[in-house]
Amino acid sequence: MHSYLARRILAAIPTILGITVLIFLAMRVLPGDPIAVISSETSGNYVLSPEQITAARASLGLDKPYLVQYIQWMADVAHGNLGESFWTRDHISDLILRRGPITAEIALIALVISWLAGIPVGILSATHRDTWLDLLVRGGITVFIAIPGFWIGLIIVLVGVLYFNWRPPLTISYLWIDPAKNLEIVVGPGVALGIGLAAATARLTRATVLEVLQDDYVRTARAKGLGERWILARHVLKNAMLPVVTFSGLAFAGLLGGTVATETAFGVPGLGTLLVQGLNQRDWMLVQNMVLLYGLIVTIMNLLVDLSYGWFDPRIRYEG
Repeated sequence: MHSYLARRILAAIPTILGITVLIFLAMRVLPGDPIAVISSETSGNYVLSPEQITAARASLGLDKPYLVQYIQWMADVAHGNLGESFWTRDHISDLILRRGPITAEIALIALVISWLAGIPVGILSATHRDTWLDLLVRGGITVFIAIPGFWIGLIIVLVGVLYFNWRPPLTISYLWIDPAKNLEIVVGPGVALGIGLAAATARLTRATVLEVLQDDYVRTARAKGLGERWILARHVLKNAMLPVVTFSGLAFAGLLGGTVATETAFGVPGLGTLLVQGLNQRDWMLVQNMVLLYGLIVTIMNLLVDLSYGWFDPRIRYEG
């Protein structure tokens, strides 16, 4: 296990470096930069002079060659210094720590809903294949997969405002400070995202359970006289869960990156809205570090998913 873990970590290093190179070059190739945005805007009759533009670029290190800028960025990251936002002058690490817990709570709520609702529904549909119940479940799954999460979020907001006089909180409140207000912030987006994720989980669970039910060892267990519930709990579920775990892990990593549309619908100041603000403002340093964070999240989640395979299927070994 330890050697496998070490190999995976070493293999992830080139991936992370590739992500940093791509986002670094993309932000330089795209037209516009923070200085260009400022110099193109007017404040009354005032426009930045060429000398001021040159001085501003030098203060940000934008006058240096790209290789020097990239090495300096990597050196700062290695020392835990993510720099400052060009517009707000806030430390990027503080912005991530401030908004990250909210996005993490939303992602966790959505994942829990997807498992609590999606897996039982998928099992129920598979064990009642081609019955009216299966057809009803499959129809509902298709509908909820087709509906965008942000649309469900808008419906939740409208119903809450019109019928319950509820307003989404506009300020950040953490679970360990004000649990009630925190839940008002995260439950709505979590439910909106969890519904669609539960539908996708149910469809995948149904497909994998149906596949495992056709295996020889399941027929052998039935021939021995074991009950269907025992066969399902002891033999089918663990083997059927591997694709579901893979899907859920990748979906959770994506949710941790922030779902912009849903966060915008609820007015949640999460990581997704932070990234969009950085892109709109050409805040290079903010965008670079946010994308690097997403790359690390996806890499870590992939590793955790791979390690979980050994628990679900004891036949999988990582040594030798």
